[in-house]
Amino acid sequence: MRYTIQRLLQRLIELMKRYPGLIAIGGFVSGIGSFILVDRQAGLASWIAVVMLVTWIWLMLENTFTQLFSKVFKREIPAPLLRYATQMIHQESLFFVLPFFYITTTWNSGQAIFTGLLTLAGLVSIIDPLYYKWVAPRRLLFMAMHTLALFAVMLTALPIILHLTTDESFKLALGTAMLLSFPSLAVSFPINHWRRAVSLVLMTAAIGGGGWVLRSWVPPATLWLTEVAVTTELDGAARTHGESVKEVSASQVRNSGLYAYTAINAPRGLDERIYHVWQHNGNEVDRIALDIHGGRKEGYRAWTHKRNFPADPVGRWQVRILTEDGQIVGVLRFKVTADGAAPAAQSPKEPVADQNSRDHTGEVGQ
Repeated sequence: MRYTIQRLLQRLIELMKRYPGLIAIGGFVSGIGSFILVDRQAGLASWIAVVMLVTWIWLMLENTFTQLFSKVFKREIPAPLLRYATQMIHQESLFFVLPFFYITTTWNSGQAIFTGLLTLAGLVSIIDPLYYKWVAPRRLLFMAMHTLALFAVMLTALPIILHLTTDESFKLALGTAMLLSFPSLAVSFPINHWRRAVSLVLMTAAIGGGGWVLRSWVPPATLWLTEVAVTTELDGAARTHGESVKEVSASQVRNSGLYAYTAINAPRGLDERIYHVWQHNGNEVDRIALDIHGGRKEGYRAWTHKRNFPADPVGRWQVRILTEDGQIVGVLRFKVTADGAAPAAQSPKEPVADQNSRDHTGEVGQ
């Protein structure tokens, strides 16, 4: 029995050495496949996410498992197999999450930096000379890559598995990353004095604080826009919007206001509060809360109707779609021009009745 297992492990190592590209291809295909399954069959995708998280638990307890294997089978697991297994887990994890982050990233914001780091980590994981000569020998760098990938996996998996909101998932993932970073730092900087211990605690707190301050740079992995419009018309009964505009005159917005229409894709069973934040020349003028529900493939349809514009509305406007903790789901941009500078738009249909104030309309889903 032991001899058979040893032969199988040896053959597996030989196949990995002979066809190293298969691991990378497998990681890429599984990532794309997982994204398609989440989009179409959220229940099955939940199991994929669970498997990914279990493999990370195995990686964290690698030494314990290898010692147990040695005691039971009186054999040590070959070191090359462990290295390849670790690399495969990194590849599977990173390529699992990358499709989600690519579609949810607002590329003209700080989110591009976070998704760029994930992409760089993914490339390093499939380029053996970089992975084995540059990352693997440097434990601090290796654990940083490990923690980044786990953070991204948790951001993606928690809303799917536990139906946690984006904000709850971010806090839990960030807390886990802080806990993981402390033992990693302790190995790289051994605690041989109380000052060193205090320094490590402060460094861990700095990692968590930095992650929280830069949370707007992290894309909401499971929320993305499927349809958007800034329009002067909206049919509340049909839940459809009129033609989207990029420019509108000052008199039009004063007379009839504007609708910001968004359809947001979210995992089935997820209830999330998002905000339409209206900004004029970079200054926030309104923040309107909307509750969305996941499960509709075309996205949960919601809108806000702003009618209370300032006396001089001319300038550049944005409607930023944010989570409760400030992560950017998307940004709508339009320009209000002086009267006569923009072509007249069609007269708007009868507006939908307001829910809370002069700047609010209802949200409609399903």
